[in-house]
Amino acid sequence: MVCLFSGCGTTQERQATEQLLLSDAVDRSVSTIDFRPLSGEKVYLDTSYLRSAKVATIVNADYVTSALRQQVMAAGCYMQDAATDADIIIEARIGTLGYDDHRVTLGVPENNAINSTVSLLPSTPSVPQIPEIAIARRDAREGAAKVAAFAYDRKTREAVWQSGISQSRSTARDTWVLGVGPFQGGSIREETRLAGSKLIHFGRRSTGSPPTQFSRPPVDYTAETRFDHGWPVLGGDNGSMIGGGLLPGEPLPGVDISSEMIASDAAGGEEGGADKDADTPESKESKPAAEIAAEPKPKDKKVR
Repeated sequence: MVCLFSGCGTTQERQATEQLLLSDAVDRSVSTIDFRPLSGEKVYLDTSYLRSAKVATIVNADYVTSALRQQVMAAGCYMQDAATDADIIIEARIGTLGYDDHRVTLGVPENNAINSTVSLLPSTPSVPQIPEIAIARRDAREGAAKVAAFAYDRKTREAVWQSGISQSRSTARDTWVLGVGPFQGGSIREETRLAGSKLIHFGRRSTGSPPTQFSRPPVDYTAETRFDHGWPVLGGDNGSMIGGGLLPGEPLPGVDISSEMIASDAAGGEEGGADKDADTPESKESKPAAEIAAEPKPKDKKVR
């Protein structure tokens, strides 16, 4: 059985995985910060305490700043370019931005201890390095980000709002079983695949939005969203619109405009135009002759 199912696989360490770990951790942290308590306010994002968070990869303080600006604007805040033009100042900071590596091997790991020991003895032939003999192995990487923000009034310097600590982690896992692998999974990937192949994949993941607590609906940070005058226009699974109006000139999904106009005209005639419709020639022509003859005729008014 071991001979039948044994195999081999190699993977190269690439910088893309590191960037995905950092960016995914930042996205998860920022997406949980709800700026809707500041909706409708003119705000300025103070990034003075984000500039020092510089790392070697492309995911640095600039990425965190852009992510925060997106979340602030999606919450209905009016972003200002200068602090003097804003009523509320939002100050943000980064507490953590990095990643760690972990390796777990079930079996005999690769080592050179015997060769090093034998080399101490004179006239002793060298012993080859012991290769890795593993039943299973897992290489795991974990990225972490911690972001926080608070707001205060620009003029009075009074505290207005604070987000609390938003901490998140992202993972990337490569697993080998009897030499077969790597099975690539983790939070940075939508599903687990064998060496990136589309033929063998399983375990898709999904994303969600924070719970609704305000009249303004939440905006999924990871989803494409349209806005109508700053208000999010969200579509449900059945095509109905949730939490906002339609874009200018856009018809209501699933409703025929012509039939809607006919229904509204009919409703208006029933409410206020019953007598008027009875006097029109069209209404008389549509009624049977017996009903027209049976209707009481209006009496002539006497003039004094």
